[in-house]
Amino acid sequence: MDLDPDLAALRPLGGFFVLRTTGAALQPLPTLAQAYAEPASAPQGNPLAFRVRKVANALRAPELRIASSVAQQGLAARLWSVTLGCAALYGRIPDLDPRLLHWDPDGSAPDDLWLTEVRPLPADPATIADVLLHGHLQPLTAALSTEYRVAAGLLWGNAGSALAGAARQLDQWARANGRTDTAARARALTTEIFGHPLLAGTGTLTETAFRRRSCCLYYRVPGGGVCGDCCFTRPPRSSPRASSG
Repeated sequence: MDLDPDLAALRPLGGFFVLRTTGAALQPLPTLAQAYAEPASAPQGNPLAFRVRKVANALRAPELRIASSVAQQGLAARLWSVTLGCAALYGRIPDLDPRLLHWDPDGSAPDDLWLTEVRPLPADPATIADVLLHGHLQPLTAALSTEYRVAAGLLWGNAGSALAGAARQLDQWARANGRTDTAARARALTTEIFGHPLLAGTGTLTETAFRRRSCCLYYRVPGGGVCGDCCFTRPPRSSPRASSG
């Protein structure tokens, strides 16, 4: 199936999978390329830094590095969901070049994304790695690691967790709707992507279950706890920096 201009097949999967392609005023919104490239100290303000502060305020996070981890995982989940959903349903993915993707850093979760133009690409693991891992997650990890001193291993663990979560949600939807072929494609593709060197050490994937080797630090926000795939079974009592990656 060819990609349609509205990517309508993604809509039944829920908000993390939907990608806006029409009907949005894109010009005032920054691109993800701008978010990755501009330093957080830029006079005009950086959209990524704005997002981190917004998440910090919403969670009452005691440190910005905690908010940066949560913000990064939310964005990674959106990017993985769109990509994996398109790959499984269409057999193609849209070109998600950061210069084509507009983002509303002041939006609610899941992150609001608009794609300027739908350009189809192959849905093979190598192309997905180039588009998502190298095009988005590497510059995003570099930006957050530099600005907030959050461990790169933690952020790559977030990326792995986000991929596994997207795969799990897609698998559940496909099985519930009798789309066993879609579920099988999603699982196979996810397994191959986890073999990439940037994700291979992030955790253990068993079917759609994932256990990561790092902690996203969510347990350190007021009322927070450990996530279902965390390396910890209960919030640690040791120094928080010992669990950062």
